[in-house]
Amino acid sequence: MSKLPNKRALPSREAGQFKELLNLYESRQLKKGLKTADLILKKFPEHGETLCMKGLVLVHMGRREEGIDLVKKGVRLDLTSHIVWHVFGLIQKGEKNYEEALKSYTQALRFEKENINILRDAASLQTQLRLYDALVETRHTLLRLRPNLRQHWVALSIAHYLNGNTKDAKAVLESYLSTLKNVPPHDVEQSETLLFYITLLEELGEHSEALSVLDSNSRSRAIVDRTAVSETRARLLTKLGTPEAEEAWHTLLERNSDCYDYYAGYLSNKGHTLTEPSPAALQIVSDLAAEFPRAKAPKRLSLNLSTGDEFKSRAEAYIVTALVKGIPSLFSDLKSLYADPAKKDAIEEIVERLREHYKKETAIPSGSEEPTTYLWTLYLLAQHYSSLGQHKKALELLEEALEHTPTLPELHTFKGRVLKRAGDYLGAARCVNDARVLDGQDRFLNTKTGKYLLRAGMVKEASNVLGLFTKKDASSPGADLEDMQSMLYLLEEARAHEKNGHPNLALKKYMAVKKIYDEIEDDQYDFHGYCLRKFTLNAYVRMLKWEDNIRGQASYVTAALAASKIFVAAHDNPNLVKSLSSTSELTDAAKKAKKKAKKAAVKAVEEKKNAPTTATHDDKGIEPQSNKDDDPDGLKLLGAPDVLEQAAKLLAPLTAVAEGKGSVGVWCAVYDVAVRRGKVLQALSALGKAKGLDAESPEVHVRVVDLKLREAKLAEAVKEGVKKLYPGDVGVETFNSQYLQRQEGRAESVLACARVLGLLGAPLEEVDNAVFELLAGERAVGVKDAVKALEFLRSIKSGREEEFRAACDARFELSTAFKSKEEQAVIREQVMTRGPNGGKDEAVTP
Repeated sequence: MSKLPNKRALPSREAGQFKELLNLYESRQLKKGLKTADLILKKFPEHGETLCMKGLVLVHMGRREEGIDLVKKGVRLDLTSHIVWHVFGLIQKGEKNYEEALKSYTQALRFEKENINILRDAASLQTQLRLYDALVETRHTLLRLRPNLRQHWVALSIAHYLNGNTKDAKAVLESYLSTLKNVPPHDVEQSETLLFYITLLEELGEHSEALSVLDSNSRSRAIVDRTAVSETRARLLTKLGTPEAEEAWHTLLERNSDCYDYYAGYLSNKGHTLTEPSPAALQIVSDLAAEFPRAKAPKRLSLNLSTGDEFKSRAEAYIVTALVKGIPSLFSDLKSLYADPAKKDAIEEIVERLREHYKKETAIPSGSEEPTTYLWTLYLLAQHYSSLGQHKKALELLEEALEHTPTLPELHTFKGRVLKRAGDYLGAARCVNDARVLDGQDRFLNTKTGKYLLRAGMVKEASNVLGLFTKKDASSPGADLEDMQSMLYLLEEARAHEKNGHPNLALKKYMAVKKIYDEIEDDQYDFHGYCLRKFTLNAYVRMLKWEDNIRGQASYVTAALAASKIFVAAHDNPNLVKSLSSTSELTDAAKKAKKKAKKAAVKAVEEKKNAPTTATHDDKGIEPQSNKDDDPDGLKLLGAPDVLEQAAKLLAPLTAVAEGKGSVGVWCAVYDVAVRRGKVLQALSALGKAKGLDAESPEVHVRVVDLKLREAKLAEAVKEGVKKLYPGDVGVETFNSQYLQRQEGRAESVLACARVLGLLGAPLEEVDNAVFELLAGERAVGVKDAVKALEFLRSIKSGREEEFRAACDARFELSTAFKSKEEQAVIREQVMTRGPNGGKDEAVTP
């Protein structure tokens, strides 16, 4: 045994005290541990391991800065001790600094290669960082040290699987399973291990072997999940092409006759799909509908598989049943059929005919139909016409339905949706609020109202409405919703702040969304050990795959793109923060609210200080406490010197999941940030990918021209890359006009060409004329396109902004987006004061 260094060696008494210190820390007797550490340090003030342990105890007691300083000092005093590096790694892990924590654990393993605790923590960190090669080595070491623990066998198999070595994962499990003896019946851990083994066999294409293992272990009840057995067996039999597959899928349908996955498996076994119309597939589904008369799924699937008159007869029967039952979600159920124009027209014809029939039947006292059937028919027709863009017709039908039954919340909420689609966000908010007033206890209607108020830019009113269902002791409804990780609220409020001209507040909300995703990624750390202990192997692997693509979710993509756009605007306009600071004077009401919140926060701190503490509450945890927000307005965030670096960090995860035409915006945002950071090759690559996805995209066109204008300052090697994106023998003006000719009917392209003229420094009159081309002729222009054009005219300080607003106001009759500020102020006042019966709604206070 090697001799301990002089600084680390302790006399027997102090060595015993150090062991006691370790035990006291493990049992979280922190005060006793601190006293014990002080006793050792009194005689040996430079004992690095004790200093580190004292620092760790202080961190747990809430004295974080003091504790970390002691840990660092202890590391410097004893660089060859595995304990000091282990403690340092624990501190870094608590700070979510996983890369540095792993480095510390690696250092600890240099001096204590077979420490089980350090190896186990290192394996979790390697999984968190997706360092699967190193993970395999660590898991192999753990298995070698403790081969009697089956958790280590399974963990090594999982490591091989995550590293892409499915054959090695299978071999490890086979070795493990061959050593088992006297396994108790109905052992859940053994069941999960066998299911994972069967999954490995299936992925390797060894279907016969997988089926054999499945059957033998299901008969012996070694696999306790009967549903998983049935589903896996049906899937394997289908891949083997055996006649027993049909019976296996049929057994699953008998168990759950409304599961679409089972119907997909049943039909695929016979060579059919759920979406492609086929007489043979239709006959199969019809037989299943007859066999399971109470199941809805086969009846709905028959609409996918039928065409022509057969579709009409089946669709009418399906629609009539739903209307008689009064199913509000009927349109959502039928909406996917609208991809086929013939089916869309057939549904319109059927529902219009039913409308006439029910109108006649309900008009006479002796009619055979219920009045509610006619009501739901009107509701369905309104949804149909609104989806086709015929908003006036939809509103007429809704008005008729409201005259029939003015107390149905669904009518008011959908009227709000129609108005929203037509560009009347204020009217939409008023209608949804009318629905909320009908049932003040309905949380869904409350949330819907808050959402629509935010879309109308009414942030304060939305906060009051949402506050009716949030915690009363929270500092604000928004703070509670942020703690609850409500993405809907954060994104909608961010858009509202942008709409109201407060990009700093919008940026705070977008970054809150980013923080939530950081927390979701951090939360998976605890499962690396938990899932292996509980042997939930298949669920664990699915979770890791899901976490790998989590940044591709729509809410993160939306927040990242919008935040990066604000960061770029702050970089392009250094005076932005100053201008926002000068216009951010608080109103008297806002000042009172801020003062009240400050008093409440001070009171909460005093109560916390005066509250009696017990031993059970001494441990503050190793993670840093959330600090008070010293930038509530987001001005410091917006004015930070590294805005482009922050934008790049936001966009970096998106580049790994950006696929298809929908990701053009991602690559354009990457270009915007990279070109301003001087990362020309990255910008060139991003723009190339964007153009490869959609060469005619208006956003791509603007950036290609932007890159061409920067060409003179680029290196010769980079200019070769520019030539691949831009035709070298065409002038920029000609290139712009040629693009407009190709995309003449596309409103976004017209605006893109106007933006290019602005980049070229064209006269303001010429840019104005290009924007006004949007309203010329029969070009299909939506409200959102017109709003973007109006914002563009405002950004270039056009003298024709008011003229364009008035023209859009006349063109979009239902929209309030183009009303004057005075008209909008009047309409805004009516949003929260009109009930469904035209009366005043009671004041809404949280």
